[in-house]
Amino acid sequence: MSSVVRVALAAILLWAGLAKLTQPLIALRAVAAYELLPEALVPVVGYGLPLLEVALALLLLAGLLTRQVAIAVAVLMLVFIAAVGSAWARGLSIDCGCFGGGGQVAPDRTQYLEEILRDLGFVALALWLVLFPRSRYSLDARYAPTSELDEGDDPHDHVDFDKPVTEGRTT
Repeated sequence: MSSVVRVALAAILLWAGLAKLTQPLIALRAVAAYELLPEALVPVVGYGLPLLEVALALLLLAGLLTRQVAIAVAVLMLVFIAAVGSAWARGLSIDCGCFGGGGQVAPDRTQYLEEILRDLGFVALALWLVLFPRSRYSLDARYAPTSELDEGDDPHDHVDFDKPVTEGRTT
């Protein structure tokens, strides 16, 4: 299950990051539309956020530092929820710009509740990975030293998924 969650979150982040990277001026407009940041920080966030999303996606795809990346994703999604909630509470009419686009829209075109609920779902997926970070086909499962096992873990419970179960057993 954690493999599916890792890949799903990675796909979401990759889609969001690449959509913004391919249209950087629209991404800047989307960040500015929230009216939360000083003008000098808009380019930092507008250009940096897509790079962060792509980097987190690639780490999730590789299954490297999964728990730490999942925490970062959960925090990022909570920031997005707070930003959308703030725009909603202040009566702004904007598109979130989450997957490209963004900026001012007609008041009847806002989708704040849907965006918040969607991002809460992404938080739930990230929290799953915080609790269950190890999965098949991940670098964490393959290369993490025994010293990095979670407290209370039995090192014998961490199986190299690429080796047959019978390997190393004596009869």
